[in-house]
Amino acid sequence: MASSTVALRAGSLASFQVVERSASQTGRSAPCCSRALALKSSASSFAAPASFGVAASKRNGVMMMAAAAAEAPKPRKGAKGEIDESLLTPRFYTTDFDEMEQLFNKEINPNLNDEEFVSLLQEFAADYNQTHFVRSSEFKAAADKLEGPTRKIFVEFLERSCTAEFSGFLLYKELGRRLKKTNPVIAEIFTLMSRDEARHAGFLNKALSDFNLALDLGFLTKTRKYTFFKPKFIFYATYLSEKIGYWRYITIYRHLKENPDKQLYPIFKKFENWCQDENRHGDFFSALLKSTPQFLNDWKAKLWSRFFCLSVYVTMYLNDTQRTGFYESIGLNTRDFDMHVIIETNRTTARIFPAVLDVENPKFQQGLDRLCILNEKLLSIKRSGGNQFVQNVKLIPVIAGFASELLGLFLMRPVEAGSTDMGSSFEPSLTY
Repeated sequence: MASSTVALRAGSLASFQVVERSASQTGRSAPCCSRALALKSSASSFAAPASFGVAASKRNGVMMMAAAAAEAPKPRKGAKGEIDESLLTPRFYTTDFDEMEQLFNKEINPNLNDEEFVSLLQEFAADYNQTHFVRSSEFKAAADKLEGPTRKIFVEFLERSCTAEFSGFLLYKELGRRLKKTNPVIAEIFTLMSRDEARHAGFLNKALSDFNLALDLGFLTKTRKYTFFKPKFIFYATYLSEKIGYWRYITIYRHLKENPDKQLYPIFKKFENWCQDENRHGDFFSALLKSTPQFLNDWKAKLWSRFFCLSVYVTMYLNDTQRTGFYESIGLNTRDFDMHVIIETNRTTARIFPAVLDVENPKFQQGLDRLCILNEKLLSIKRSGGNQFVQNVKLIPVIAGFASELLGLFLMRPVEAGSTDMGSSFEPSLTY
């Protein structure tokens, strides 16, 4: 579903720290997480209202990681157990599975379209990419040629992308298991999507071996923190994550096809077919949203839709502009690339969300650029060290300015959108 720092997914869910709990602090079984659209930044993390999440231990049907071990687990020998932790790091998510079961129970929800979901299941079962993720000696040879800062940033890209894909695998697998009796068709789709995510994560982790590294994904499963999200927020954020992931992958693929001299590592050659997995996943979440019209048809849905769009777009922009070296290494202008992805994702999202942001208004990018400046000030203050009290005092006006800019972007005149029939004639229009 999106990127982290330089991971190609924009870790949208991760921009919110709602309820986090280390697996080692719980005694429950069954991991769950959602993917990261790569949204995380010391300044770009939005504070979510308390209603977003409730402590998992107080919610029925909320499944958390099994952990119970007298000693903290250790990564297997020769493998890396963690990537550098920050608000920019892809995170794992848990949700209320009892509510999920009610949403997909045909006796409770009359809006479920069996014909559409069966058709989607046939698409996933076809497994078009079954033989796509095949490596060659070209991978290792290309990795050996990368040196210095370029090599370092490629490793970071692979680590974060792998973590994001693995997070999607865990969420989808658990949903497939929990919904098997309630709705076998939807459960099987989630299971097949977990297959896709596992394939992506494994391919990325194998790529890390070209750089003499590997992530211990089993260790990550046992030690990562989990954030609780209500089902409807899982739907909004994961839909955006998958669609923004599609536009990031396909944009990079097309750029490198036209500029083969910038093809520094062959993983990018896989992106044309890879992005179709993201697109199919997004289409499935679009169908889920259509089957739950209560998440689309009132003023609260419009506010939440804009909120999630803003969180995804802002955090991706901040993430990427902090790490322009990755995009420059493959010949892309970071800001131009991000705005193209944001605009295309917003146009796609307008087909299902009841309202989206007016990202094509020049004032929107101007606001993003001002946020980048403020974000750099925040990071600079935090890096300066010294007296913590003095540092906090210096942060106050910068954080206030950051919040003001975010509010200004959120309050920009939105684009009225949304169409549950997904008709080809749909065109969004500005709300006056």
